[in-house]
Amino acid sequence: MSDRYQGFVSTPVGRLLVKNLGLPDPARLERWTEGAPLVDGTVLVGGRGRLADQLPKLLDGLGVTALDHDAEGTTYKGLVFDATGLTDPGQLGALRDFFTPLMRRLGTCPRVVVLGTPPEQASGSERVAQRALEGFTRSLGKEIGRGGTSQLVYVAEGAEAATESTLAFLLSPKSAYVSGQVVRIGAHGVLDAEPVADREKPLAGKVALVTGASRGIGEQIARVLHRDGATVVGVDVPQAASDLQTLMAELGGDHLSLDITHSDAPQRIAHHLREQHGGVDVVVHNAGITRDKKLANMGADRWDSVIAVNLTAPERITRELLDQGVVNPNGRIVGVASIAGIAGNVGQTNYAASKAGVIGLVDSLADELTDGVTVNAVAPGFIVTQMTAAVPFATREVGQRLNAMSQGGLPVDVAETIAWFASPGSTAVNGNVVRVCGQMMLGA
Repeated sequence: MSDRYQGFVSTPVGRLLVKNLGLPDPARLERWTEGAPLVDGTVLVGGRGRLADQLPKLLDGLGVTALDHDAEGTTYKGLVFDATGLTDPGQLGALRDFFTPLMRRLGTCPRVVVLGTPPEQASGSERVAQRALEGFTRSLGKEIGRGGTSQLVYVAEGAEAATESTLAFLLSPKSAYVSGQVVRIGAHGVLDAEPVADREKPLAGKVALVTGASRGIGEQIARVLHRDGATVVGVDVPQAASDLQTLMAELGGDHLSLDITHSDAPQRIAHHLREQHGGVDVVVHNAGITRDKKLANMGADRWDSVIAVNLTAPERITRELLDQGVVNPNGRIVGVASIAGIAGNVGQTNYAASKAGVIGLVDSLADELTDGVTVNAVAPGFIVTQMTAAVPFATREVGQRLNAMSQGGLPVDVAETIAWFASPGSTAVNGNVVRVCGQMMLGA
């Protein structure tokens, strides 16, 4: 769906109004297409820390043109700064020294990544300095403009070699609508990653379960996971069976029509995956509903149905798959939360509770999982779908503009983030909740 406002501000009259009235000026975001390079431009690496020496080689292995010193006059597509060597707040000036001369030499839709040490692994002045990096990267994300993004990646000691999949995602157009985020690598004890045999098809030979797969965000998740090589098993309610079957036939996948809230749904899903596919490698809990009302008018049916679909069913299905050993080693569990579960939303106490609960499920499982299985969540902000198209115009405009990119995201933005979590190379990426919201002005 086109963004009419974005189209208007690109006209001569629109440009004039943006300049004179200070209106939002959304850039056209670059998104990855098959066959395109991971990074279309040059990345400059700076800083002196645990990762500095290996970063140029790592990026070269990804096919990214990287420099470890500034070439005067060069326009950069990305900047990576290793801040793991900052052990005192007085050293934070190294951030200004590196970034300030380069900010006007960034190309369109640039990427900035700062690498740090998890503050909980540091003490004293080093912990202070490392925690300060969050304020820096979040603020930079709101300054950078031109469709650019800024991220902080905390890399646990010993997990330096497990950064490849995360850098590949954050430096590429696949992270177009992800900004101001903090990612932790190796935070839950796993410090290595499984080698990715084929970067074009990292999920080749894998089986991916996607609930709510027949349309919207779920459909796009299925398409992207299929693009990356997975055999997709789509699940949706019987009412959506026709759309689900058509999509899975197109993708060469499998389908299961059932209501995930039924008492036997977890057992049926587990049985199907075990008998038909020998297990599952990626589980994406995407199915969700809204039943909005202010709490004063909230009936029990509205409350119970939202909690049942959005939270209770994902937990029950996950527990069943784990208990029966259906999730294969190095498997991935991904929940779809929401910015509402972080910042709250008027009229959505039921929905926000359910989506915050999805984050709670990540917290609960992250330290329990074994055999390289991980659990993470995405928290979408305003994503343009058929559902949001029905939202009243004024509400829709506020929702789209109230972020650092001044526009709504697309279902593919959520799907690309899930594909990063799903990669075999993301074994050390565990227990994270990443917002796909263009750095919404609400929430942390």
